[in-house]
Formats: sequence, structure tokens, C-alpha cells
Amino acid sequence: MASVASRDAVFDALADPTRRRVLALIGEHGEATASGLSRELPVSRQAVQKHLASLTAAGLVASRRDGREVRYRLTPAPMSEAMSWMADVGAQWDTRLAALARHFDAGPRA
Repeated sequence: MASVASRDAVFDALADPTRRRVLALIGEHGEATASGLSRELPVSRQAVQKHLASLTAAGLVASRRDGREVRYRLTPAPMSEAMSWMADVGAQWDTRLAALARHFDAGPRA
């Protein structure tokens, strides 16, 4: 189970629309470099590298050196853990809301 800090890092990383787009592009290509990503985004290569650093710190991407380039690929485990947490919280809310609905459906008590 992911720690609260690692889950928070995932949500912090996903909060930025450019980082979400970076993830989408890496997912589409399988692997990508900062230079390649910067050609597809309206930001500089340096900005892409900063976004990649945040995504790496959150565990959402991993890198490997390929000659002079660094290639990034998705690492799905942190995203799966965040989705699982959201599903658990959603189920808890469903249970609470169903109990509240039953309470109001029961009508006034004498």
C-alpha cells in the first residue's frame, strides 16, 4: 500500500495540466525524450525536464540513458495505487450516502 506522502506526490504531479499531457505523450509513444516532448508541447525543453523531474519524483515515470539521451517511460504502479485509493474513498462515500438516503426515505418518526 502506498504511503500518504507518495500518494500526495502522485496527486501533486497530476495537478498540473502540462504534466498530465507529458504522461499522455509518453503513453502514446511508449518512451520519449525531453527534446521529443518539447517539440509536441508549447514549453521549452528545460520546462519539460522540470516536469519530468516532478513525474520521476512521484514515481510516475522512470528513465534510462540511451547514449546521450535520457528516455522516459511510464511506471503504472503509483497511478494504480492512487486509483485504488480513490475507489476506496468513493466506496466509503457511497456507503455513507446510501445510509443517509435510507434515513430520509424512512420519513419522520413519531
